[in-house]
Amino acid sequence: MVKAIVGANWGDEGKGKITDMLAKDSDIIVRYQGGSNAGHTIINNYGKFALHLLPSGVFYNHTTSVIGNGVALNIPYLVKEIQSLVDQGVPMPKIKVSDRAQILMPYHILFDQYEEERLGGKSFGSTKSGIAPFYSDKYAKVGFQVSELFDEAALREKIKEVCVQKNVLLEHLYHKPAIDEEKLYQTLLDYRDMVEPYVCDVSVFLHDAMKDGKTILLEGQLGSLKDPDFGIYPMVTSSSTLAAYGAIGAGIPPYEIKDIVTVVKAYSSAVGAGEFVSEIFGEEADELRRRGGDGGEYGATTGRPRRMGWFDAVASRYGCRMQGATEVALTVLDVLGYLDELPVCIGYEIDGKVTKDFPTTSKLKKAKPVYEVLPGWKCEIRGIKNYEELPENCRKYIEFIEKELEVPVTLVSNGPGREEIIHRNR
Repeated sequence: MVKAIVGANWGDEGKGKITDMLAKDSDIIVRYQGGSNAGHTIINNYGKFALHLLPSGVFYNHTTSVIGNGVALNIPYLVKEIQSLVDQGVPMPKIKVSDRAQILMPYHILFDQYEEERLGGKSFGSTKSGIAPFYSDKYAKVGFQVSELFDEAALREKIKEVCVQKNVLLEHLYHKPAIDEEKLYQTLLDYRDMVEPYVCDVSVFLHDAMKDGKTILLEGQLGSLKDPDFGIYPMVTSSSTLAAYGAIGAGIPPYEIKDIVTVVKAYSSAVGAGEFVSEIFGEEADELRRRGGDGGEYGATTGRPRRMGWFDAVASRYGCRMQGATEVALTVLDVLGYLDELPVCIGYEIDGKVTKDFPTTSKLKKAKPVYEVLPGWKCEIRGIKNYEELPENCRKYIEFIEKELEVPVTLVSNGPGREEIIHRNR
């Protein structure tokens, strides 16, 4: 059985907690795209963690954590992340890294920084983790696969060829120092030694696991609106954030993905630039940011204050549709208990016409939110375990969202802890 867990919006929906919870009943958890550019915050018995490369199921002894071929693999970052868990008392996780995963090179991070500097005010709001240069190189076929680390002669030759191209850009476009070929070669040999204990043919490993009836959880990074095809292009990430890509990024047949849990936030938030129709500002936004998440709405990777907004039913319905959602996990509902009223964006007004369909970016720039206001419940809902015990207005809010999404809401998160979840029978 293969299940995917993905985000419906801009990322930051609370996937880490839901993955951590679902991992309890899984044998294998797979990261299938992205890199260390976005984080998942998890709170459990070991403490509070912000994971960036490792799947959010690493806290269980019975699970195997897999880095799939679709991931931008920052090898020293991975090793550091594993060590930081062990240092905080987490048992050494079982980890497998695809031999087909591509390596995030030291110069990818530099190129990311240099390009953001060059663009100035027109920058993409990158986390400067090297993700765009990494994926550019992968598809330009000048990237390095993990498997290439184990052929020293071919590796040295490829470095030489790649450096010719990179050094022209460094010298003439960015006016920065050239890459030292020998130093880079030695760095990659170090990377080989670091990653060797974990390397395996992940597609074979997963094929055998499925044959044995194992439960596999595919963990996505960011959300639908950051997808390079279906998101708010060009303010998107560089790998597909959709569940469909999970089959490619993990190396399994697409028909094996039976369940797609799409995580939706009870309000909206985003890190980085891009169109955000239901965005709010000033004291209203500050208050929601302060109360949001666990300790406030700040990026798990960057620490940047997240942009805040009311629930956007247009974007969320679209996000669920593009993911192929079979069920929805609604998160951070407890945060909204202080509000008298809850505006929900149910349509976009574009050039005088109201639409309920999420448009392309050029039209999105002109969109104004159309709100329906629901009454708040004005009380604390943390600690409630049964759906029927939630205040009536809280249930009405959930059911209104469910109707707008056109997907059943089966999980309601009402606190940051692993056990603070309401299972809703449909």
